[in-house]
Amino acid sequence: MSIKVSDHVLQRLRDWEVEHVFAYPGDGINGLLAAWGRADDKPRFVQARHEEMAALSAVGYAKFSGKVGVCAATSGPGAIHLLNGLYDAKLDHVPVVAIVGQTNRSAMGGSYQQEVDLMAVYGDVASDFCETVTVPEQLPNVIDRAMRTAMARRSVTAVIIPADVQELDYTPPAHAFKMVPSSLGMPQYAPVPSDVDLERAAEVLNAGDKVAILIGQGARGARQAVMAVSERLRAGVAKALLGKDALDDDLPYVTGSIGLLGTRPSYDMMRSCDTLLVIGSSFPYTQFLPEFGQARAVQIDIDPHMVGLRYPFEVNLVGDARETLERLLPLLKAGGRDEGWRKKIENDNAHWWDVMQRRAAVDADPINPEYVAHALSDLLPEDVVLAADSGSAANWYARHLKLRGAMRGSLSGTLATMGPGVPYVIGAKFAHGDRPAIALVGDGAMQMNGMAELITVAKYWQEWEDPRLIVAVLNNQDLNQVTWEMRAMSGAPQFLPSQSIPDVPYADFAQLIGLEGIRVEKPEEVRDAWQAALAADKPCVLDFVTDPAVPPIPPHASLDQIEAAAASVLKGDSDRAAMIRQGFKAKVQEFLPCRRHREERPGAKDSA
Repeated sequence: MSIKVSDHVLQRLRDWEVEHVFAYPGDGINGLLAAWGRADDKPRFVQARHEEMAALSAVGYAKFSGKVGVCAATSGPGAIHLLNGLYDAKLDHVPVVAIVGQTNRSAMGGSYQQEVDLMAVYGDVASDFCETVTVPEQLPNVIDRAMRTAMARRSVTAVIIPADVQELDYTPPAHAFKMVPSSLGMPQYAPVPSDVDLERAAEVLNAGDKVAILIGQGARGARQAVMAVSERLRAGVAKALLGKDALDDDLPYVTGSIGLLGTRPSYDMMRSCDTLLVIGSSFPYTQFLPEFGQARAVQIDIDPHMVGLRYPFEVNLVGDARETLERLLPLLKAGGRDEGWRKKIENDNAHWWDVMQRRAAVDADPINPEYVAHALSDLLPEDVVLAADSGSAANWYARHLKLRGAMRGSLSGTLATMGPGVPYVIGAKFAHGDRPAIALVGDGAMQMNGMAELITVAKYWQEWEDPRLIVAVLNNQDLNQVTWEMRAMSGAPQFLPSQSIPDVPYADFAQLIGLEGIRVEKPEEVRDAWQAALAADKPCVLDFVTDPAVPPIPPHASLDQIEAAAASVLKGDSDRAAMIRQGFKAKVQEFLPCRRHREERPGAKDSA
């Protein structure tokens, strides 16, 4: 019995052990949809509300499963809608394969309905591999190369299949001229640098007195090795945001995130170190690294195209992080370093967590968003999967949540697109249906696409072994991150026509579609709301009404700088009094003496 090209597409995906395809239907993939019906929905067609959300769910699935994420869409507008999610994967080095339809071959070049030059459109986002299937004999090779390339290069690949080709009888490639047979499988490999390069790196690191380490997502599989190297070098460890779950936040020498969303200990460590070791990160903001010439530097990255970026590294090691560090460790000398350096890092770090506790306790109108995240931190389940959306929510995720052990977390690190929080955790639940998932999102992102994807949650949640999926909305009726960027970077007051957004009853909407929903309007209700959501037997939306005047202060900001920013917007800002008050109250917490065992829950008002 003959099978169609579309049947073989799904068969080949099954052969690659693809279990889910995040997608939205359309007539450009009708052949594939019919094949899904014949294949008893294997691999599973997971229906998003929008193609961009399908792509972002595939990204979340890939990030949290370690497998290739696969998404599919129709021709023309469907294929175009995928692009934002695919760029998120490309820029964060996540393996995703896109399968998209195209108009019939006979219509190409005829300005036909929904005819778009997809090879041109996808030429950048899928620059590692993008191919159109024009005859059945191409098919296995194209699918195999798309899967293998996505995994090997941790990038996006695309397979474009015209609608009429999907309906052709499948014919395998023959042992013949200009036929390209193919095979399945992707071998495991862990490249390591040469002994000569390792010795050069060890020489640099051994010469340092004040060593700082920066890790990214590439260090995620090297937790024990990073800890061992840090102990040997008596170094502190800062983390790029994509590497937040790569090392426990409760280790005393882990200074947390770096950059505009980072911590003061990370900033100070980079300003004072004499040696820098970067592992599995391409953190782009060089102003938060040591001054050029201040530190000798070594980089470890598995991708030879990503070494030598951002800083004048003296030695670049191309290799798997764990394997490289395990070979480097015996070459590193213990002792002979400035012990005061490590002690200062640990003291600064302890003080910073005290500052975070005090900032979370500062009174606000009505709820301090920092307290929303801070209250969650010690309630996090040990196996939780977290996603933060772009915007001010990412600040509180970066600074207040202590990830540890098996906890996983991610966000749109490089593209920093709005709206990945909810689709990320949807993808996570299809990867780990037995683990709770939490998305921390702003109200702007929730209105952009998060509310629609709650419908996707409602469609599928009863299939998950652990039904808990929590969407926490920071509802301040302001596109808050951009508002603060306008104030701090442009010295401009808030522009209400662009920044003010409606107050939407997010919890009521959740209840309307069969989910749990809780609106939280008082700080004393915050912790109870988190506990209720974590105990719920269905997904839950927490609508936290938060104060837009609480500032996402960069770690390097001084009181003088805050005063200058405040003065620049005194005239014309709709929230100027509250903005100045909250900015000073937040920043001044850094200058108060430590109160390590202070009650975290807001009660008595902090009048600083």
